Amino acid sequence: MSKQEGKKFTHSYDFDVAIIGSGPGGYETAIRASQLGYKVCIVEKEPTLGGVCLNWGCIPTKSLLKNAEVIHTLKHAKEFGINIPNMEIDFAAIIQRSRSVAAQMAKGVDYLMRKNKITVKKGYGKLASAHEIEIESDGKVEKITALHTILATGTKAKSLPNVTVDRKRIITSYEAMILPEKPKTLTIIGAGAIGVEFAYFYNAVGTKVTLVEYMPQILPNEDEEISTWLAREYKKQGIDVMTGAKVESASVEGEQVKTVVTDANGNKKELISDYCLVAVGLTGNIENLGLEKVGVETEKGFIKVDGFGRTNVEGIYAIGDVAGGMLLAHKASVEGINCIETIAGLPTQPINPLEIPACTYCQPSVAHVGLTEKAAKAQGYEVKIGRFPFKASGKATAAGETAGMVKLIFDAKYGELLGAHIVGHEATEMIAELCLAKKMEATADWIHKTIHAHPTFSEAVKEAAADAYGEAINI
Repeated sequence: MSKQEGKKFTHSYDFDVAIIGSGPGGYETAIRASQLGYKVCIVEKEPTLGGVCLNWGCIPTKSLLKNAEVIHTLKHAKEFGINIPNMEIDFAAIIQRSRSVAAQMAKGVDYLMRKNKITVKKGYGKLASAHEIEIESDGKVEKITALHTILATGTKAKSLPNVTVDRKRIITSYEAMILPEKPKTLTIIGAGAIGVEFAYFYNAVGTKVTLVEYMPQILPNEDEEISTWLAREYKKQGIDVMTGAKVESASVEGEQVKTVVTDANGNKKELISDYCLVAVGLTGNIENLGLEKVGVETEKGFIKVDGFGRTNVEGIYAIGDVAGGMLLAHKASVEGINCIETIAGLPTQPINPLEIPACTYCQPSVAHVGLTEKAAKAQGYEVKIGRFPFKASGKATAAGETAGMVKLIFDAKYGELLGAHIVGHEATEMIAELCLAKKMEATADWIHKTIHAHPTFSEAVKEAAADAYGEAINI
């Protein structure tokens, strides 16, 4: 395959492409733009590149969650014939490892910028016009020009109107990653991916965790059956799970937080904890970007774009979390590359959200792609559903990780895979096979007849596909 180059532009601007924001969407788009032969600049307000994902999100949290997984394994070491008396947890060392991992990855992005000859401007970037960007740093303002400007500024945490985040006792995920001490007790408001992951981590290190969710299930965007599985496992691990619960207020009282909650039965409860983590969602970083000045349209806290990242203003684009939709790093990266390849005149298609996987990295982990059972039926599909529990898997049994299941949803008429849902030890790795199957419009028969190695966790995918048609062998 020959190296691709984008169409050439004739202009008098400083750069062909300027990108504000250096998270996965921003920096990967910059690299692809450079590969296509463009002169590229990336603008970042933080001291390090990589955005929230590399510095305060995806990567450092996965470091913390790996620690939690190791602790879980060591606590069950006797089951493997290993005795570890007086095991101690060094909380400060766990936090330091997480920060070191983040710093290492940020350095990697620095290297990639140099390798691809991408100009990096450190400072706060905002639009001065459709083709001008003002960059403020240390009280000085520099102006650059670009033919195409891509906004990749990400999101920030939401709060609740009756909860004031002070970032000391009532905290966001940022503070939760660098607490100076291990809390004895922690209340988490919101059981989406962020809340669920921190619940797993802090429970593993010995904190008493209460997880509060307004919706009827934790992980509200997941298939109901999968969420029920995870909630059951969390309760076994000692996490208090409250669903259908409304937070009335949260207030700091000395060195503790009092959170008043009305539970699903209408009873008011007071939760007293060392900290309260607010994880109720995210909203786009759209303030002070010059959007109003240039006329870029926004909607419900995000920038409005078409299927290729184009805003209503020619020459200005938005990708990733700031453009709304599924707030996922890999979605941002794909959107960015799709956007720059569209600019370059290469053949592209809008991204299908039903082909984007979503993962939650607790243990057992959770992953899905495509429609839930409820959504498939609501869209009028007659479905066939296959399930395979990990307790019937030889590999899972040998590994001591039998919690969870694979659930596959097929169109009964044509056999096409509509949705795939996994809760279990290797869910976030196993979902890749099913993403390919979804992309290729694979049928249950294709998945079932694909030879899977034995013994592996992924055999559960094959068995679930077979189960949808009554052909499973091992259940």
